[in-house]
Amino acid sequence: MLSISTSQLEYVLALHKTGSFSKAADKCFVTQSTLSTMIKKLEEQIGIKLFDRKSKPITLTNEGKSMVEQMKVIHHEYEILEELVHETKELMQGSLSIGVIPTLAPFLLPLFLDQFVSTYQDIKFYIYEITTNEIIQKIKSRELDIGILSIPLADKGINQTSLFTEDFLIYDASDKFLREKKYKIDDIDLSRLWLLEESHCLTNQIGHICHLKSKRTINNNLIFNSGSITSLLELVKTNKGLTLLPRLATSNEKFIDKNHVYKIETPTPAREIGIVTHPNFVKKRILRVLEKEIKKSVKPILGKSEKVVIINPR
Repeated sequence: MLSISTSQLEYVLALHKTGSFSKAADKCFVTQSTLSTMIKKLEEQIGIKLFDRKSKPITLTNEGKSMVEQMKVIHHEYEILEELVHETKELMQGSLSIGVIPTLAPFLLPLFLDQFVSTYQDIKFYIYEITTNEIIQKIKSRELDIGILSIPLADKGINQTSLFTEDFLIYDASDKFLREKKYKIDDIDLSRLWLLEESHCLTNQIGHICHLKSKRTINNNLIFNSGSITSLLELVKTNKGLTLLPRLATSNEKFIDKNHVYKIETPTPAREIGIVTHPNFVKKRILRVLEKEIKKSVKPILGKSEKVVIINPR
C-alpha cells in the first residue's frame, strides 16, 4: 500500500515551486540534505523519478508532472482536514492568507490590522497587495484564503460576501473652490482627469462613470500608467488636475487636503467592497471575526449612507 507523508508532499511541492533544493529547504524549515533524502526515498518508493536534477532550475520529469498535480490536490485536502479540525475545536490558530486590491490596501489595512494581528497571536497572517485577477486566480487554486476587493464579480465559482459600500469623491487640485462642495458628473473636466492604469478595476469603474472609452492624455503628450493611488495623487497635485477617489482613500490627511475634496451629487457613484473565498473554505470563525472588525473600523469614516448607485468593477 502506498504511504506518503504530509512532509514528503510539502517537500515535493516546495521543490516544484522554487526549482531549487536550497530554497525549498528554507521554505520547509529543514536542511537541504533532509529534503533531498526524503524526496529521493519517495521516488524510490513509488518507482518514478519526479525531478530532473540536471536542469537549472530543477524541473519535473514528464512522469512527475501528472504526479505532482495529484499531490497538489491531496495536499489541499490535508489542509482542509486540518482546518476543519481547528474549526470543530473552535481553535483560532494556523495561518490565514489575505489578498487586498491596491486601491484599498493602504487605506483599509491600517484601520484594523495591527490590533487584529495582536489579538490573534496563534494565527500567522500573510497579507498580499495584488490585483483583482490575481486574487480570483489564487482563491481558485487555494493559494489564498481570503480576498478583499470590489464586487460583484461575474465569476460565480467563488463565494462573495458584501462588507460595505464606499462612495466616490472628486479630488480637484485646482485653485478654484466650489461653494456648494458638490460636483455634477457633467462638471468633470475630462482634459484634467487623471486615472490609474487602463486595466485597473477602479479605472474601469471611473470610466463607466465618466463614459470614457480611451486613456486620458494630459498635456497632449503624457499618458500615466500606475496602480498606486498615492503616485496618482502626487501627479494630480503637480498638474492641478482632478481624479475620482473612493472615500477611504480621502481619509488620510497626510495624502489629502480636504479643501480639495468634493462630494458628487446624488445618486452618488459608489463601489461595493466585499470578501471572496473558495467554496470549500472552512475557516468560518476567523472569517466572521474579520468581517466584524472591518465593518467596525470603516463605520466612522463612511458615516451615514446617501443614495448611491453601485458601479460594477468590470
